[in-house]
Amino acid sequence: MTEKIVPVIMAGGKGTRLWPLSRATAAKQFLKVVGDETLFQSTLSRVSDSKVYEAPLVVTNEEFRFLVAEQAREQGVALSGIVLERTARNTAAAVAVAARVVADRFGPEARMLLLPSDHAITVNDTYRDCIGKAAEAARAGKLVTFGITPTEPATGYGYIERGAELGNGVHAVSRFVEKPDAERAEQLLASGNYDWNSGMFLFSAGAIITELERYAPDVMAAASAAVAKATRDFDFIRLDAAAFAAAPSISIDYAVMEKTPNAAVVPAPIIWSDLGSWDAVWKIGDSDGQGNVVKGNATVHDTRNSLVVSRHNHLAVQGMEGVAVIASEDAVFVGRLDNAQAVGALVKTLAADRKTANLTETHPTSLRPWGGYTSILNGDRFQVKRLFVHPEKKLSLQKHFHRSEHWICVKGTAEVTIDDKVMILHENQSVYIPQGAVHRLSNPGKILLEMIEIQTGSYLGEDDIVRLVDEFGRA
Repeated sequence: MTEKIVPVIMAGGKGTRLWPLSRATAAKQFLKVVGDETLFQSTLSRVSDSKVYEAPLVVTNEEFRFLVAEQAREQGVALSGIVLERTARNTAAAVAVAARVVADRFGPEARMLLLPSDHAITVNDTYRDCIGKAAEAARAGKLVTFGITPTEPATGYGYIERGAELGNGVHAVSRFVEKPDAERAEQLLASGNYDWNSGMFLFSAGAIITELERYAPDVMAAASAAVAKATRDFDFIRLDAAAFAAAPSISIDYAVMEKTPNAAVVPAPIIWSDLGSWDAVWKIGDSDGQGNVVKGNATVHDTRNSLVVSRHNHLAVQGMEGVAVIASEDAVFVGRLDNAQAVGALVKTLAADRKTANLTETHPTSLRPWGGYTSILNGDRFQVKRLFVHPEKKLSLQKHFHRSEHWICVKGTAEVTIDDKVMILHENQSVYIPQGAVHRLSNPGKILLEMIEIQTGSYLGEDDIVRLVDEFGRA
């Protein structure tokens, strides 16, 4: 048993509402949307007080496992574990798994703070007071959610109607309301008795398990079996794939919170955004005197109340008002801020066309457990990439059947293995890796290693990699 709160961070989503920066394989929680931290790292920072919180438990999918581990390492945060879902099964199954892990580790009375990993929240006395109220209500057996005090008739959030006060500023939940249209949102705001549904929860592991067994027994049974049959390596808890896949795909709101008589809400007048659209990013950004939020390589002229972001090429915007102009390395989005919620429909259109589908899936910069790479130039039988390798990390010992590679050291020191030879490359030195040669790249230094890789050959796909030895368990 622990008196501390156990943070559970949900980091498995693959949303594309911040396209073109977010993609299926480059989810927004791992992007630096606001400030110098990714949203996931900011979430870790919010639960870093060891007097209040145990080490966080992260629930994510298989594909993001090394991103989670590396970004936690960069933040200097020790995780209590990383639970890996093999199949997406919505939030009820994820909560059930986390509750089972927490109950097994700390006992059923342990209180869990369930947090999405992609929200922007200001931690201040008001925020800490709301957490304290929720923790006390959870100790009394309540399943507590946080209702954000609405500032406008937003149509992008669900709403919670507050019921009778239970004491200490905590209310019973009268009902949950689906995302309303504009007219209905105006009515809810005017009533003064509704809050935005934040998707954050605080309850004891035993209390949520009991309610899941009562209202969603199939979910709880599948989650318990998946944890019981899980395997563990490094800090990863790999859920049994078949057992977890048997869980119905349903949200925790539908499965439990809308049915249980023990649901409670803490009205939370905190500074919060789910950053679910570009207008949300604009609203919390630092603006100039004309209401513009400008990030990266960009210049605005005669432009007002707009969001302009460029990750690569210089972006110049003139004579616009109320627009979002977002440029990634390979795509540009232009749209009205007051219609930012419609980006999802645009992404579906792109995904349905084979010529543009890849723009919704992969990003030019791909992150790996050792660092990552950015695709710079692609052509017929050649490809140019920028590799970056973290200090004391190494790629797998591997070979390719269809391509050769040239490596040029741009920054740092590289240790290169080619068959039975090992050499050191310094800045401005290069090496050739023949097709079929067994090779490896390592960074023995203390600073980031940057390399330019030129691939040539008949096939340049990422699946032309035969891993012979890999310190991340991928061989």
